[in-house]
Amino acid sequence: MKIVIFIIDGVGDRPNKYGLTPLKEANTPNMDKLAEEGITGLMSAIDIGIRPGSDTAHLSILGYNPYKYYSGRGPLEALGVDIELKDGDVAFRCNFATVDENFTVVDRRAGRISEEEDKILEKEIDGIEIDGVKIIFKSSKGYRGALVLRGENLGDKVTDGDPHIEGKKVPEIKALNKESKKTAEVLNKLLKIVYEKLNNHPINEERRKKNLPVANIILPRGGGIYREVPKFYEKYNMRGLCICETGLIKGLAKMIGLDVEEVKVGDYDTIVKKLIDGLKKYDFILVNVKLANEASHDGDYNKKVKVLEDIDKMLGEIIKNINKDDVYFVLTGDHSSPIEVKDHSADPVPIVIWGKSVRVDDVKEFNEFSCYKGGLHWIKGEHVMKILLDLTNRCDKFGA
Repeated sequence: MKIVIFIIDGVGDRPNKYGLTPLKEANTPNMDKLAEEGITGLMSAIDIGIRPGSDTAHLSILGYNPYKYYSGRGPLEALGVDIELKDGDVAFRCNFATVDENFTVVDRRAGRISEEEDKILEKEIDGIEIDGVKIIFKSSKGYRGALVLRGENLGDKVTDGDPHIEGKKVPEIKALNKESKKTAEVLNKLLKIVYEKLNNHPINEERRKKNLPVANIILPRGGGIYREVPKFYEKYNMRGLCICETGLIKGLAKMIGLDVEEVKVGDYDTIVKKLIDGLKKYDFILVNVKLANEASHDGDYNKKVKVLEDIDKMLGEIIKNINKDDVYFVLTGDHSSPIEVKDHSADPVPIVIWGKSVRVDDVKEFNEFSCYKGGLHWIKGEHVMKILLDLTNRCDKFGA
């Protein structure tokens, strides 16, 4: 038996004044079919009352205790842009940004500089050495990038080099413990070097002529130290694939040893094809789709309804091409993202497990209100893989 975990990023919501959520209002016959033929419930990815990030939520759902294995956003971003990390590397997520001569941030995204431009600027940063520390830098999509420090005596407990709002100066990066003193010193020197290299770079001179914000600095944040973790195939004796739309989930998948197929955001036809093809070669597939979460961050209720309906159509194509006697299919989210909050929340998300011999309950619809009545009751993310290992007869007996 094979396993698919399909995660709709930010699927859950809170009821509006009419008592509706986007998921309850959306026309989702295929999600409802899964609910009617499966066992449903609610899930808190980490624990009740804990507001999860997408990274920590996915770790928990995949059976990796995030309190033990989560090393910060930076290493995942670095892995997501295909930087090969070594144990002990310190990594940060970054933005190209615009600062004035006083290092006051004018634009945190450098006018959303193009991918072609940032690939050229990337070369000015990648390979710098400071005090015996090698700098590895790779841009990702648009203004984003990942920064890695590789060397001796580095820690990851430093403050961000990003004020997080415009109109404030780039803050001095400070060590939060003695082990991270060298990291802070190197980063502060690096930002000055980057400014000197980029401020009058031909790319930025051309942008000035066009009255566009220049990309003359990087703003590092979300630092973390990379440590090797048990690989998925060693932990579960299954070969796994991740199909995703974002660098963050790609990085997490690479960290635990899943193969990765990255697709363009919203390219649902390709997701269907890669999933169906993947089931011929893999025992386990993780899918993550992100647009529902983006709609929530935008506070756009109607957009979230539309996204969920589009995802439902994709699920219809998937269901038509898999056999419930061969595959256990899990549909859930990593966290709720209420429209009213425009961010993640600790509200539980609906979950359904569809497949052979599940104890089908009386729930007929997949949403926050119906699934709380289901047979799974209210579980944590850490329970998902345990349940699936049992259903697929992969778990060991405890006791005689």
